[in-house]
Amino acid sequence: MKNAKIILRQSLIIQKESDMKKIYLFATILGAIIPYFFFFQFIQLNGVNLPDFISALFVNGAAGGFSSDLLLSSFVFWVFMFQQWKMSNAPKPCLFIALNLTIGLSCALPAYLYAIQASHNGFRPQPKRNAL
Repeated sequence: MKNAKIILRQSLIIQKESDMKKIYLFATILGAIIPYFFFFQFIQLNGVNLPDFISALFVNGAAGGFSSDLLLSSFVFWVFMFQQWKMSNAPKPCLFIALNLTIGLSCALPAYLYAIQASHNGFRPQPKRNAL
């Protein structure tokens, strides 16, 4: 009976991790589509103009507040990824930084969480072993 409970508990954990992978994958896809919808609108009106794009990020207090919040959140996400990568078997941050810079945090963060769930049935913090 005790073994059956352990097996049931493990299968429920695996199911929850599978559900979370689906949620993270869906959020990654949405996090790529939605920002690009707005980016393409901007490009249609202004062309590919980086100075205009940056100035539009801070055109008023509301836009500046959202932009600064996003920039600070991205920085914290990068620090977190590098810390996790150094301390454990977390995914390498390079791909997720590229996603963050080219699409946005709305795509990079759920992609990172998906990668954690996908690696070895979820991320289990383990210290890195130093090769001697």
